[in-house]
Amino acid sequence: MNSANTVLARLERAHKSFGRIQALSGVDLEVRGGQMLALLGPNGAGKSTAIGLLLGQDVADAGTASLFGVSPFELRARRRIGVMLQSAGIPDTLKVSELLELTRSYYPQPRSIADCVVLAGLDGLLDRRYRYLSGGQQRRVQFALAICGRPQLLFLDEPTTGLDIQARQTLWRAIRELVDEGCGVLLTTHYLEEAEALADRVAVLDRGRMVAEGTVDQLRNHLAQRRIRCVSALPAERVATWPHVLEARRDAHRLEVVAESAETVVRRLLAEDAALTDLEVQRAGLADAFLELTRDAAKEAA
Repeated sequence: MNSANTVLARLERAHKSFGRIQALSGVDLEVRGGQMLALLGPNGAGKSTAIGLLLGQDVADAGTASLFGVSPFELRARRRIGVMLQSAGIPDTLKVSELLELTRSYYPQPRSIADCVVLAGLDGLLDRRYRYLSGGQQRRVQFALAICGRPQLLFLDEPTTGLDIQARQTLWRAIRELVDEGCGVLLTTHYLEEAEALADRVAVLDRGRMVAEGTVDQLRNHLAQRRIRCVSALPAERVATWPHVLEARRDAHRLEVVAESAETVVRRLLAEDAALTDLEVQRAGLADAFLELTRDAAKEAA
């Protein structure tokens, strides 16, 4: 498996246009062994284009893309990766066991079918034909096919779309296990809590440009905002007018406030409602940071 922190995939100053649309503009990106990188961005940000360059599905107009230090078009590099994309193109008349056997045959040291079943949660599905599986079951099979060759680098494009909570948690455990073994993972997801729970590093694309890259904590620290929750009779509309308050709303019996200066707002809440209880103060989450970063990028573009 990979040495920890070894660069497995890289984009350097990558540019890519489709007609008048600039999908990527000078993007730098690295995926390292034993780490998960979550690539985030709104629709049309350039995530799929970046992955396509690394997979050898397309060629950069300028800059370079590499896998394991060589061109993504080289077979020796492609044999070391696993891929789970949103569109699969899997022969749907085959049984799950047949799909696994077929895919395993492409690799010199594949995982056993039993290991694939455990990691992807395929109990009871081996004798089922792929076309008769539910959407969530098909996603689990796609994950099993992506990991059955023991990839050193795994590309996961929205892997948990359509999965229930239990199946999603099964995949999360499997992904963590692979990363612990030294596998590098590039994840794209619209579930920001998924990136927050799994990613070692996060990269945010917007309009083809990299607007932020770092650990989850580093991106959170981009914001000074804090989220305050409490049980209070104070009207949310009134609290929203206070200095340092960015947003205030009521969720059932709880008052939720987003503030730039939590200490100032908390002191006023306590002063104006002596009966206030269940006070919680949390720093901004990854979702808050993502929205702020992409909002800033939009302002700059404008």
